[in-house]
Amino acid sequence: MAKKRSGGGLTGTQQAAKFLGVSVLAGAVLAGIALPAAGALGLAAKGTVEGFDEIPSNLKTPPLSQRTTILDAEGGLIATVYSRDRKVVPIDKISPYMQKAIVAIEDGRFYEHGAIDLKGVLRAINRNAQSGGVSQGASTLTQQYVKNVFVEEAGDDPEKVAQATQQTIGRKVRELKFAIQVEEELGKKKILENYLNITFFGQQAYGIEAASQRYFSKHAADLDLGEAAMMAGLVQSPSRYDPINDIQEATKRRNVVLQRMADVKDISQAEADAAKAKPIKLKVKTPKNGCITAVDGAGFFCDYVRKTILNDPVFGKTSEERSKLWNLGGLTIRTTLDPRAQAAANEAAIAKVNKDDPVAASVVQVQPKTGRILSMGQSRPYGLDQKQHQTTLNLAVGSRMGGTTYGFQVGSTFKPITAAAALEKGISPATSFNDPSKINISESEYTRCDGKPSGYANWEVSNEMESEKGLFDMTSALGKSINTYFAKLEQMAGLCETLTMAKNVGYERELGKPIKQSPSVTLGSIESTPLDMASVYATFANRGIYCTPVAIESIKAANGDKLNVPQTKCTRAMSDRTADTVNQMLKGVVEDGTGTRAGLSDRDNAGKTGTTNDRKDAWFVGYTPNLSTAVWVGDDVGEKKSMYDITIGGEYYDKVCGGCLPGPIWKIAMTGALDAGETPSFVSVSVPRAEKPKDEEKPGDEGPNKPRKPADAKPGDTTPTTDPLPGGITFPPDLIGGGHGGRKPGH
Repeated sequence: MAKKRSGGGLTGTQQAAKFLGVSVLAGAVLAGIALPAAGALGLAAKGTVEGFDEIPSNLKTPPLSQRTTILDAEGGLIATVYSRDRKVVPIDKISPYMQKAIVAIEDGRFYEHGAIDLKGVLRAINRNAQSGGVSQGASTLTQQYVKNVFVEEAGDDPEKVAQATQQTIGRKVRELKFAIQVEEELGKKKILENYLNITFFGQQAYGIEAASQRYFSKHAADLDLGEAAMMAGLVQSPSRYDPINDIQEATKRRNVVLQRMADVKDISQAEADAAKAKPIKLKVKTPKNGCITAVDGAGFFCDYVRKTILNDPVFGKTSEERSKLWNLGGLTIRTTLDPRAQAAANEAAIAKVNKDDPVAASVVQVQPKTGRILSMGQSRPYGLDQKQHQTTLNLAVGSRMGGTTYGFQVGSTFKPITAAAALEKGISPATSFNDPSKINISESEYTRCDGKPSGYANWEVSNEMESEKGLFDMTSALGKSINTYFAKLEQMAGLCETLTMAKNVGYERELGKPIKQSPSVTLGSIESTPLDMASVYATFANRGIYCTPVAIESIKAANGDKLNVPQTKCTRAMSDRTADTVNQMLKGVVEDGTGTRAGLSDRDNAGKTGTTNDRKDAWFVGYTPNLSTAVWVGDDVGEKKSMYDITIGGEYYDKVCGGCLPGPIWKIAMTGALDAGETPSFVSVSVPRAEKPKDEEKPGDEGPNKPRKPADAKPGDTTPTTDPLPGGITFPPDLIGGGHGGRKPGH
């Protein structure tokens, strides 16, 4: 005697025996195709008997695309992103009313038949014959589930979707084959659970939980009878019965479902009538999808997280694997974004530059010891509406990560890299040059890393102003941003050594292309990005250790598994002595140099201004021991404009400079991001200075690093002292110390 199935109907053996005739017959009914008497049956048999016992694992546990949640470092929501808005829930988290309603309206004999409803097939054939067309189908709920799995796998590929839904006997035969096996292996309860989680309910909602939230702002477990009936009615035609767009059609359909539930004895007629009498009361929750919904202007950071998953090999060896992970979703991503820092960066970016200005501002903040990206702010809002001056171009990064193709010239913000290379070679900060405001040097005096001259042309180097001439040492040259000094310092340090230092501190990371071996690199002629510049200066703050920037702290998959995420890689780029010395010298930039408008009065801070040729880019990059921030301002669309005679943020500038616009933006970002209670200090070191000629000294001409005679020293002083030698020659205390081993930029 054959065994009965737990849910009623035929056993797997009985179904297999009748498979050939029934599947083709059912396929013909559903597809509305008349079968030839012979041929087709033989082909169907051949195509379905082979491999009959093989069932794809995706039919047992389909990889359902779900929403991904992106969180900040404190667990606050940044954005929800999905290709399918879905949250998978178990059957016990779905209202019993919903379970009964969907079965009643879609497959009333679900618990009585197997994968194929023979009575339903015959009934459909009869009615279709009477109508002369296809007025009724015979798909069971299990068959619908199988089809939905293949549609889900097709994703947004129109060709694959068409293949998964084509009305052919071959597809129906395949669908029926798998439906039989799914019934055998999963059972009714699991099939119903999977069906309710995969089905589309309209309004971008996939699965019953997302749909419940969309229409009623409640969990699927809390749906009452009338709400469940309305939801079940949507499945047949989500657009036609959409209650948001046509409440009357939705009500009619709901009432059909309620009556069907009464007919199959799931509810009483009195319950059905009472529910029909009630109007549908929606509580619609507007779908929020994508980085455009990110809080505090964090859309660019959100997109950077997406790009990280799509590009980093830790998430898959191939781009296809990484794309599948992202599109499948269901991830909970904890990021490095600090909500306080992000709010400050966003405020700073829009405080001085309006979204409709001819130029834009980018603000990026990095934590020195960890490489954690704490914020990404931009003056133009994230989005696709160009009329609202929105953009998806992330000005902080390179094109691979959703940003600029070429980056931006960094101007004088490169000079500290040259200084670090010189200190590492043993060149003293007291090294001085007495020059006019303009000099000429042959490119042949600079050697590339292959040992060849960088060129043979004459390189003319000019300072910003003609008055910038005379004797400068490394500290004063950084403070006043003297181009001629750094052209000569690079010559002493070596072009290759300077480029190597730039590479060691991550100058070229985001753009992913080698730095051109040109002497003008010391003046910032080679492009970089705000994120890379923030990371470069974080190396100084971290006492010479460079850490690659990271945006993701942890990821949890939908099943609770923890995924591997990119880890920061920290390497020593320079000695701690070199970094400490650069820190002391760059303090002078914000204290009495070109960056005084950016300086913070309540803590140690340092930085450097940068303005490029014709003032097309303006920078301020600075830091405290625990935070590094880069600010860039410039033209982000079309051919770059020179920032002369320009109104930005409602303020007129005859010429934009790094200290007069990016500097104040930097100050706003730093002030808002930093905790007033945490004020770490730089490691204090003695920085030797060149002795000024007597005729250049002025009353009160003293700075924090001005050389003094021993008799001038006071208790607690860290400023080095020197005695003048005969002939006005100075001998710096650490002459051999400092570590191991054509454009016209402005300030």
